[in-house]
Amino acid sequence: MKRTIVILACALATSGAFAQASAPEAAPDMAASAPAGAHANKREARVEERIAYLHSQLKITAAQEPQWKTFADVMRSNGQNMGRLFRQRTQAEHTQSALDNMKQYAELAQAHADDMKQLVDAFDPLYNSFSPEQKKLADTTFRQSEPRHGRGAHGAKSAAPAQQ
Repeated sequence: MKRTIVILACALATSGAFAQASAPEAAPDMAASAPAGAHANKREARVEERIAYLHSQLKITAAQEPQWKTFADVMRSNGQNMGRLFRQRTQAEHTQSALDNMKQYAELAQAHADDMKQLVDAFDPLYNSFSPEQKKLADTTFRQSEPRHGRGAHGAKSAAPAQQ
């Protein structure tokens, strides 16, 4: 269960496929060895790296910069929101009851859903401003992100069981 939470934490902390840039397997080692501030800095750096990668990959034009800025700002905000929630979860990890744990997990899941809705709302006008070539690039780029979340090349769940 703990590994599942860590994997979810990595996926949610950077807003899913839109911002995921690191391997979930690295999270347990990082959690044990770095202070909370270092985690925040690394998470912010990963989000910024993903934003820069997407900007380049999608060939954002000068005319699309206002829509891009809105989208990138939502990515940043989502990363900060998830980081805050995961810090709270980590701080309460050893003292909370099973019920509190489930409630906090539900709060994370709801926050992720809310953040993704905001991200979709910000991405919609950007995507609609894309040329046909950019839309193909976006479609391909976001499909390629799926394997990082425990899914295979075609979006099917990985056959490998999660370690606990």
